[in-house]
Amino acid sequence: MGRISREEGYESRSGSENFEGASGEDQDPATDKKSSKRKKYHRHTPYQIQELESAFKDNPHLEEKARLELGRRLNLESKQVKFWFQNKRTQMKAQLERHENAILKQENDKLRIENIAMKEAMNSPICNQCGGQAMLGDVHVEEHHLRIENARLRDELNRICVLANKFLGKPFLPLTNPIGDSGLELAVGRSNFGGMTPGVDASMPLGLDFGLEASYDKSMLMELGFTAMNELLKLAEAGEPLWFRSLDGNGEALNLEEYERSFHCCIGMRGPNFITEATRTTGTVMFNCMAIVETLMDADRWAEMFTGIVGRASTVDVISSNSSGSRNGSLQLMQAELQILSPLVPLHNVKFLRFCKHHAEGVWAIVDVSVDGSHPHEFQSCRMLPSGCIVQDLLNGYSKVIWIQHMEYDESGVHNFFRALIRSGLGLGAQRWLATLQRQCECLDVIMSSSSIPTPESSAISPSGRRSIASLAQRMTRSFCAVVCANIYKWDAIQTGSGDDPAAARLNMRHSAGEPGDSPGVVLSATKTIWLPIARPHLFDFLRNEETRSQWDALSNHTLQQIIHIPKGRNDSSNLISLYCNTASANVSQNRTLILQESCSDASGSIITYTSVGAQEMTVVMNGGDSSSVALLPSGFSIVSDCFDNSGWPDQSKGTLSDRGGNNGGTGSLLTIGVQMLVSSSPGAKLTMESVQTVNTLISRMVLDIKAAFHCN
Repeated sequence: MGRISREEGYESRSGSENFEGASGEDQDPATDKKSSKRKKYHRHTPYQIQELESAFKDNPHLEEKARLELGRRLNLESKQVKFWFQNKRTQMKAQLERHENAILKQENDKLRIENIAMKEAMNSPICNQCGGQAMLGDVHVEEHHLRIENARLRDELNRICVLANKFLGKPFLPLTNPIGDSGLELAVGRSNFGGMTPGVDASMPLGLDFGLEASYDKSMLMELGFTAMNELLKLAEAGEPLWFRSLDGNGEALNLEEYERSFHCCIGMRGPNFITEATRTTGTVMFNCMAIVETLMDADRWAEMFTGIVGRASTVDVISSNSSGSRNGSLQLMQAELQILSPLVPLHNVKFLRFCKHHAEGVWAIVDVSVDGSHPHEFQSCRMLPSGCIVQDLLNGYSKVIWIQHMEYDESGVHNFFRALIRSGLGLGAQRWLATLQRQCECLDVIMSSSSIPTPESSAISPSGRRSIASLAQRMTRSFCAVVCANIYKWDAIQTGSGDDPAAARLNMRHSAGEPGDSPGVVLSATKTIWLPIARPHLFDFLRNEETRSQWDALSNHTLQQIIHIPKGRNDSSNLISLYCNTASANVSQNRTLILQESCSDASGSIITYTSVGAQEMTVVMNGGDSSSVALLPSGFSIVSDCFDNSGWPDQSKGTLSDRGGNNGGTGSLLTIGVQMLVSSSPGAKLTMESVQTVNTLISRMVLDIKAAFHCN
């Protein structure tokens, strides 16, 4: 790229010069024939360079129409603009490679210095008892040097085996030792810098997957981070045939055959029953670039931003950080639980590296890649191949985000109901990650702004009151997701549900000591997933509407009246926070119970959560008080499109969805119901069969009432 033939008449020098033929005015008539073939360099004016640089920052790859417009404005031909952009991209790539080479050179120099120090120590051994020169006994000097060299070569071979296992994805065993181990050989080349860890068998290939409990080689983690980052950037820039447009037109899917031909570094070995899901999507987010970067690099903020996808997350170790406080070059070892809100889909536990890099002016890239497993044949249920996002700053606080999600997971534990959803990218793919990010960023922008969207119901609430209510609603939704996935609290299984009956409820129990924000006593939860032949928007509107609540809520004896209405989006009424009271009394100050409800919806699915809150506690929150001490026992619904084929039902005969089940249309919805009840206010109380029967009856009646409202058998 950037090399142009002389016959075409142009060539760029350092992004600011063009090589072109001389004009007719500069030619001498006597040498007209000879001069017509002579070329000369054309240097762009400072104004032209400034405008070209500005256009390059906005879009490094201009289309033909944009090049013509830019050339017309700068008095340049389209080819001159094209060649300038080609050379500029080549220059940026060269600068990036020089920077990476400099970092790798520093690591190489450090390893070389330590190797020299170890050799010097072996050449002049010190006695541990007297501190003087140690005697080698009967070992001949030449044999002593041969043993040192043999140990060095064995350590180098083990390191090559490690790299071969990681990059080729095949077990590559080192040669057995024909001489046998000795104390001298064991003392050489077993530091972390050699790729081996104390107490680890030298004949075992560590490969890409190694445990967090054992000592790990940070230089190898940095190497893996750089490799994954390079792959992410290539995946973001590539088009067909590597990527092809999905059937619904909202995203792109990866051509796996083309990927395996083009990329070998991070593929590795695939576990049994593993399938691959790789998607890409692009969108605009109502958040500036650095705010997104800081959110993704902080485990707690990342989990809060992606409530419903990330259950628990933590940073295990910081491998590399920038001394200036910038996130550029930050490499973290993290672990998280990825989830789909249903008891029919198991949690995905992943341990991965997260590497952040400043790619260009106003452009940041963040990549994740798994480092699971302490043994080469120990497979986790899920792992992430290079995935992440590239964020580019736009005007007015917006950002352009390219999201790539590339995962391999064991599909055997996923129920047939959800296989088409996951394969479509709306389960854990790029479309769901980006849709959640867009919705959450818009919510933060609206809630945190001083001039929020005015509504008659919330006109009397101050900005601090809105933020306090939003914080309480966010905690409520996150607690509901923990109930459905049973991953945050310590739950005891009471009833697992029948695998043959997907509508069977799963019952869990926990003893709460009454920590801040939690009700003390024995809490019983019930979750159930059913399929309904109803479009997701219709089901969502029915369940969140206070006028139709009495049709499915057995505990609602009167019609509810909305007293607070806080929108979380500028142009979308489906994302809002509501506070309801009983129509029997509309006075909030009375000592009675209110219902707080939050509804969230985007392209990937919908969530409705609600809980009972005391009027006095809610009055404090509405006045801007601390909401963290308000006790919550949320219940609610999670709704996703079934993504089934036109038959409206998965192919149960084969145990998998039909081949056409990957489209994002679907004729129905998958509804997950989660209910919590405080069966006893004493934490030491025992659960009775009567309480279990009550919860089972409650959730069964709720399912029947919802079906009856839509005339479903």
